[in-house]
Amino acid sequence: MIYEPSKIAVSVFLLFVAVTLAISFRLGAQAKSSQGYFAAGGGIPWFVNGIAFAGDYLSAASFLGICGMIAFYGYDGFLYSIGYLAGWIVALFVIAEPIRRLGKFTFADALDSKFKSRGIRLSAAVSTLVVSLFYLIPQMVGAGALVKPLLGLPHWAGVSIVGAVVVLIVVTAGMASTTYVQFLKGSLLVLFSGWLTVLILQRGLVVDERYRPGSSTTDALAATQTLRVTADGERIVNGLPQGESKDADFWPVGHISKLPDGKLETGPLGPLEFLSTLQQSEVVLWSSATKAEPDGSTLTTYSQRVVPGAEILRPGNSPTFKGVRSERIQDKLNFLSLMLALFCGTASLPHILIRYYTVKDQAAARKSTVVGIASIGFFYVLTLFLGLGAMTSGAIDVTNSNMAAPLLARSMGELLFAMISAIAFTTVLGTVSGLIVASSGAVAHDLAESIVRTPLTDHEKIRIAKLAAVVVGVLAMALGILFEKMNVNFLVGWAFSVAASANLPSLIMLLFWKGTTRQGITTAILVGMISSLTWILLSEDTFRDIYGLNPADAWVPFSQPGIVTIPLGFATVILVSLLTKERSGES
Repeated sequence: MIYEPSKIAVSVFLLFVAVTLAISFRLGAQAKSSQGYFAAGGGIPWFVNGIAFAGDYLSAASFLGICGMIAFYGYDGFLYSIGYLAGWIVALFVIAEPIRRLGKFTFADALDSKFKSRGIRLSAAVSTLVVSLFYLIPQMVGAGALVKPLLGLPHWAGVSIVGAVVVLIVVTAGMASTTYVQFLKGSLLVLFSGWLTVLILQRGLVVDERYRPGSSTTDALAATQTLRVTADGERIVNGLPQGESKDADFWPVGHISKLPDGKLETGPLGPLEFLSTLQQSEVVLWSSATKAEPDGSTLTTYSQRVVPGAEILRPGNSPTFKGVRSERIQDKLNFLSLMLALFCGTASLPHILIRYYTVKDQAAARKSTVVGIASIGFFYVLTLFLGLGAMTSGAIDVTNSNMAAPLLARSMGELLFAMISAIAFTTVLGTVSGLIVASSGAVAHDLAESIVRTPLTDHEKIRIAKLAAVVVGVLAMALGILFEKMNVNFLVGWAFSVAASANLPSLIMLLFWKGTTRQGITTAILVGMISSLTWILLSEDTFRDIYGLNPADAWVPFSQPGIVTIPLGFATVILVSLLTKERSGES
């Protein structure tokens, strides 16, 4: 069975958790003041902060989601990497130094540095909470996906374990522990992903035994897998109740059916040679079809199809990026909208923005960003090989694209699987802790003071922040369980859209247009946030995957809102600022 736990994996997992918690308790002394709790006292070295940027940003979506999309669809998943990395150009040249100069603890500090407006603080705090929750969902889904093969526990248990550990990290030491956990996991993730990539290249490409001369290719291609979910939730896998025996689970799949020049295996390959050989090969991919049964159950059948390697290395194979080739204008707009959100969203994510406050000055903020870009860019190059390696390794779970990278590691040995899964687990810990710190800071530093209208003491702020961390953590667990079946990368696209629509227009206009007013900022945040959320909730993807309704009944023409809601945010801040300029007395 794919998801049998091993003693090695459990031991490595527990070791990583123990080290993570030890760091948190050791750094707890730095969390006695609000400056220490929310910004680590501004004393993080720029190189450590740069790697922590990578640790914060390289989330479950980057490791699990992108690798899974590449493993299932090919080059399309790599388009996410390109979009994520491109967004750092905006962060480096537009945001890094100004945000450090204007802020102190939170994103709202920068927006409100000029106006001292209660409305700005309230709207920015709400936006931070909404974006953080949207971003928390895929991290918790990824956590459940990881713990399932690592410990043999169900999805909900994995989500609960991650939630409990992260809340303990944040409550113990705030940003100080979060930063060093992110530094640790960022370093290990890049190093071990590089090692796994080297092993993939050393192994090369090998034709699956079922497709070697003398085998019956027709019979092999006719093989299918089935999943029946009964009305009461029981899962019947390949005709047997899941979990009752080793046969009652999905077979590992994903393989090469043909290599160029009739070869059966290539031997070690260089990076470019790996891609060119794959381009001339044939790969067996899996597709699915689901239908409702008269007894109230649903039956999903997974079948194989042979795809030329050249097709895999072209964009437009996945439903998300079908707009690259589609003739429908809605599909093209959906693709452009997603890429715009990925490009603009990075510089708008609250948990990324607050990291600029952990270094001492603007120069350190700039150097941190450069180190972060280098680390992140190198990792994203590796994801292409990790995803394609999983596609051809015979180690894919057809029901869960998020498991491609860990199962690839398992195909190369239990120790490597244990290390990669434990590192991926700390990846989730690092990102989730950063998001919860951002959320708790928004509640304690912005929301609470705006509501009570009196300054809070450091002790009161930290107490409120810790309580908020617990509440947000519990809510994130519930959402992570609810959204179990969705690809984590797809969910992150939503978070980027909301962030770019709600936060970026106000921030950019504040930095580069003197005519911006407090009313313009407040209104733009609310309009961008509400419009993007409304669009997502009324989209065909939400109708199909969340509501279980016919996607044709969706109220909006395409699923990604950014191409509409980001310009709407800019138009709102400009129009409202022009209308309120004289009344506010601002120049």
